Amino acid sequence: QVQLVESGGGLVEAGGSLRLSCVVSRGTFSDYDMAWFRQVSGQERAFVARITRGGRSYIADSPKGRFTLSRDSAKKTVYLVMNSLKPEDTAVYYCAAASHVVRTPTPAAYNYWGQGTQVTVSS
Repeated sequence: QVQLVESGGGLVEAGGSLRLSCVVSRGTFSDYDMAWFRQVSGQERAFVARITRGGRSYIADSPKGRFTLSRDSAKKTVYLVMNSLKPEDTAVYYCAAASHVVRTPTPAAYNYWGQGTQVTVSS
């Protein structure tokens, strides 16, 4: 059973930066498409960024130009670097993994999830 462990969340002022990490354990890292989603209380989980097992990354429109996503196979880790953070980026951020090729990055497309890490951006 694959386990995903996120870290790196916290409180930051608007304009600041954070780096989220997601470590994949109990699985073969190269077998998974990876993604980050975020969720605000009372709202649906929203796609933020994804990276294929081949290393191709895609960023959602809202954070595009501010967020970057990468994966380190040696460390079995995916990194989400978030720059120029805005108060509207405040949410719980979830790492997700899919054991199949993802065509459309909806939450239903991913079959493994981390516990989430809180990101709070103050104005």
